Amino acid sequence: MGLILTEDQVILREMAKSFFEEKSPVERMRKLRDSRDETGFSRALWKEMGELGWLGILFPEAVGGAEMGYGELGVVLSEAGRLLAPEPFISTVLLGGNAILLGGTEPLQKELLPDLCTGDRLVSLAFQEQGRFAPYSVQTSAIREGDSYRIRGNKIFVLDGHVSNQIVTLARTAGSTDQREGLSLFVVDADSPGITIERAEMLDGRNAASISFEDVAVDASRVLGEPDHAADILDAVLDRATVGLSAEMLGSFEEAFERTLEYLNTREQFGVKIGTFQGLRHRAADMFGELEFARSIVRDAQNAIDEGRDDIAECASGAKARCSDVAQLIGGEAIQMHGGIGMTDEEEIGLFFKRLKAAEITLGDAIYHRDRFASLRGY
Repeated sequence: MGLILTEDQVILREMAKSFFEEKSPVERMRKLRDSRDETGFSRALWKEMGELGWLGILFPEAVGGAEMGYGELGVVLSEAGRLLAPEPFISTVLLGGNAILLGGTEPLQKELLPDLCTGDRLVSLAFQEQGRFAPYSVQTSAIREGDSYRIRGNKIFVLDGHVSNQIVTLARTAGSTDQREGLSLFVVDADSPGITIERAEMLDGRNAASISFEDVAVDASRVLGEPDHAADILDAVLDRATVGLSAEMLGSFEEAFERTLEYLNTREQFGVKIGTFQGLRHRAADMFGELEFARSIVRDAQNAIDEGRDDIAECASGAKARCSDVAQLIGGEAIQMHGGIGMTDEEEIGLFFKRLKAAEITLGDAIYHRDRFASLRGY
């Protein structure tokens, strides 16, 4: 598959572009932030996306999905990223939903995924326990008691955890902290006795909850995959979510770049457009080149998943490392080229800078993914 969009993907992109421009302009993100909206996004808009089939793009028709691919989902995510739409694609579709899809039994999938595809169910993945991205560093324990488990521990940075119906929770059932083996994934109802959820807001106004588990009982039938062997499922879920997040980042820094070009072509200094200054033109050219490289590597990562290639993990880490670097470049340059006004909250370019800074470290920063890429290549 090539690195250009198919005819169907172009149609989908235009549909998504029109949808987000009409229903989710950038100023909406500011209003949600300033009003401290209790949800942080629009449930009604989320339902509309479900009716359009976007929430079920990755899921089989048997559970109400469209059974398409990451190329199609990436198109929607990029358009959402362009206008900073805060809806829970990453948390519900790519993390929680994907965990159930890749590791759940057929009865569990048929119970949970149809409502996810329509927008009636929100699911999060609780795996992280420290500020540094380290998915295998797990102290939360799950102790077997007959036909159930008791989960004890704490999770942080649970994307949209404050509104989730189910929380897919990573816990240690064997081994010791930092070991890849001995991990298990559980589908836990968010209203289970013993769960405490504290909402937190990230730099860009999106949500990431802290969750504590105090002897939370979970039936053994809610385990995803084989007990003690959840690392393979977790890796696959995180790789796919990383590619999806990279597609969203791509849309955000594309929009930031285009807004910066427009500013360069309209702002006058010393009686001329500042876009005519050679130094700024060279910097803009560097931004364009890096953006095009990022677009190619993200689309190749999407193709790797859709084609079932053996290099999915390498492509995912390569895409996130590149996008994190480009986000830092374009986000910083956009602020600088806008000058003093770019530092004010009234100017929307600052909202893009914050979204990109938050996305840089979500699911691992550039340093983490370059190191992982090198390890996967045997270095």
